[in-house]
Amino acid sequence: MARSFKDRFDNKIKLTEKRWEHIITEHPEAEPYEDKILEVLLKPDLVKRSKRDKDTFLYYRYYKDVYDGKYLLVVAETKEKQEILTCYITDRIKKGDLIWKKD
Repeated sequence: MARSFKDRFDNKIKLTEKRWEHIITEHPEAEPYEDKILEVLLKPDLVKRSKRDKDTFLYYRYYKDVYDGKYLLVVAETKEKQEILTCYITDRIKKGDLIWKKD
């Protein structure tokens, strides 16, 4: 069953079982942080637009307790599909247009 979330721009975004299976298969390190997905979408440190798709946003939130200080990144298509595409842990911020940054 798909779960629905809202992002900081009030977009409705869903996480389907199929996408969650992709995440835990391709990025198993992210599985313990499933409960932080809503927080990343609602309270990101910064949001970038994908270089490949103008409707795909990259939501970054830094956590000191994730691998001794890493970002949890949630990638979501915000217009047509309105769904989370993937989620993983990273220490790098990808290139792309900055949409929003926390003060």
